Amino acid sequence: MPEYHPPLGSRDRLRLDFNENTLACSPAVLAAIQNISAADLTRYPEREPVEAHAASHLGLAPSQVILTNGVDEAIHILCQAFLGTGDEILLPVPTYTMYEIYASSTDATIVHVQAAEDFAFPHNALLHAITPRTKLICIANPNSPTGAIATRNQILEIAAAALHALVLVDEAYYHFFGETVIDLVGQIPNLVVARTFSKAYGLASLRLGLLASSEENLHWCRRVLSPYSVNSVALVALAAALDDQPYLDWYVAEVKSARTEFLAALTQLGLKFTTTQANFVLVNIGPAHREFVHSLRSQGILVRDRSADPGCQGRVRITIGTREQMRQAAAAIQQFLASSLTGATK
Repeated sequence: MPEYHPPLGSRDRLRLDFNENTLACSPAVLAAIQNISAADLTRYPEREPVEAHAASHLGLAPSQVILTNGVDEAIHILCQAFLGTGDEILLPVPTYTMYEIYASSTDATIVHVQAAEDFAFPHNALLHAITPRTKLICIANPNSPTGAIATRNQILEIAAAALHALVLVDEAYYHFFGETVIDLVGQIPNLVVARTFSKAYGLASLRLGLLASSEENLHWCRRVLSPYSVNSVALVALAAALDDQPYLDWYVAEVKSARTEFLAALTQLGLKFTTTQANFVLVNIGPAHREFVHSLRSQGILVRDRSADPGCQGRVRITIGTREQMRQAAAAIQQFLASSLTGATK
């Protein structure tokens, strides 16, 4: 089983490395947390009332929703509940690392389906990889680290071709894309949708995720779910965050505007990048990718080298924050390119 060591040290800079909200959560969240009493902290958390609130927010029944300790726990319980000896999990790669890590804690076989050079979703290759042993298919939509998407019709076709398997659609970056299949939960029996509150909502430190599927599927998930894995502070914060839709809308609109402006700046600087529908962009830096990361760090900006991901050699992922933050990032990149050009001509 591989280990995952997130490079979280010394993050007192502009955080463009983990696709978090780069600004702040809703002020309503802080107000709600400040109203928690000392007596409240002595009680075990009860997630069911907030699950019902989240379900209503998504247009689902409470029985179709589970709140989890981040999407990581959601992936973990899916693997534990549905993967066993002789089963296969299909992973279009490159993709989110934790799918493989949690799958490797089971006796299932991990089958990689490599994306094309442009990182487009490998729809046809994934369809051909489905076998009678396939038990779980994980589709991050938009995908990380690439920002590529699977269309609604592609997801429907895969779900129809693998009725004997669960199809997880991980919509961690949904808000920056705007398209979802969560409305199909309960209609497509093998569909599972995951959401996170670590990105647009800005609650990464509280570890909150959500799993949505049919009551039957979640019945098996609840058997391996820790009853108190979501803490009371997180539950209070989530209820407040869900109720402040105007703040969420403002932050998402800000990131989308910043994305458009920053991608235009990258184009002007002559850098190639993958088309993205998320709050990040995968940029092709080439052989100088390590120097690029170090240069931006020295200028107070953290970005993520993704060269170790399948097919991503020389690529660096940059989170999209506010317009002001991305202008700062563009200036730092321009300085790196200028210094590199100067060094090359000496």
